[in-house]
Amino acid sequence: MKVWLDLANSPQVLFFRPILAELQRRGHTVAITTRAYAQTTELADQFGMQHTLVGRHGGRSLWGLASELTLRAGALARWARPRRFDLALSHNSYAQVAAAAALRLPAVTLMDYEHQPLNHLCFRLARRVIVPESFPAERLSAYGARGKTVTYPGVKEQIYLADFVPDGEFRSKEGLPADATLVVIRPPASWTAYHRFESDLFDDLLSYLGAQPAATMLFLPRLPSQADSVRHLPAIRVATKVYDGPNLLYHADLAISGGGTMNREAAVLGTPTYTAFKGKLGAVDRYLIARGRMMQLQTAADLPRVRVERKPAGGQLFLDGQTLVGQVTDQILAAV
Repeated sequence: MKVWLDLANSPQVLFFRPILAELQRRGHTVAITTRAYAQTTELADQFGMQHTLVGRHGGRSLWGLASELTLRAGALARWARPRRFDLALSHNSYAQVAAAAALRLPAVTLMDYEHQPLNHLCFRLARRVIVPESFPAERLSAYGARGKTVTYPGVKEQIYLADFVPDGEFRSKEGLPADATLVVIRPPASWTAYHRFESDLFDDLLSYLGAQPAATMLFLPRLPSQADSVRHLPAIRVATKVYDGPNLLYHADLAISGGGTMNREAAVLGTPTYTAFKGKLGAVDRYLIARGRMMQLQTAADLPRVRVERKPAGGQLFLDGQTLVGQVTDQILAAV
């Protein structure tokens, strides 16, 4: 079978890595397209994935996002048409699913956030929708996914962290202090369709963290403008390179993000994790919070709950992700 995989965001590179390997192990041919956004192409190169770059992110405005989605969908359709694929695969790549529909190509989309408005597009156009068991059934119906949904247990981060092996020399290799408390910080994605506002809470959080002594605060910007906004804070160290994310989070003592994949990765790896997400909290995050794997910060009054200190040694996965790789791969291939 010829499978077309589209990687539109950096976490998707990590997510599909074991699934790509499993598809190839089973004898399927996979061609990959990527988008110039948030270290996606750099990570694909790092993992040795041969890929074709098509399109970029549309920026902060809704008009820019819509325009770039339309342009990229057309470019992807022109790229894919002569290659005669059997299946299109993505983690809610809106442009790919639209292109696949135009080509009458079966599409499989995976998704784990129920408050993304563009689920209406992907879920209705895809032949199969794969989501975690915690994804609310009523939202699947509202998005037009009734009758074509299958589920898997846990969270998607467990799938690609199942074979994670920590590098004991990671901190020294990366020039990070071996004995200091390491706090990894990622700002909100305030330009996305599901998070259209700035977060005063995150600004308060940065000020609070900056006042903590004897800690290394590593800030991972999503866009260059976010790096510029914190350079005046002397306690904040802005990342200037792409790190091995799982190793960074495993060796961190604390992970704090405005929401997204990084928080769930840290939670799965056993690192104390706080979410400062101000949008509608997803079911997968509520799943982790209910199991004590993540804590939510809602107002400035919650900031004293953040304990900036060394964590106990040894993170641990709490579900067998290796089993999930095979299960999800079976679900993907069954769509054809």
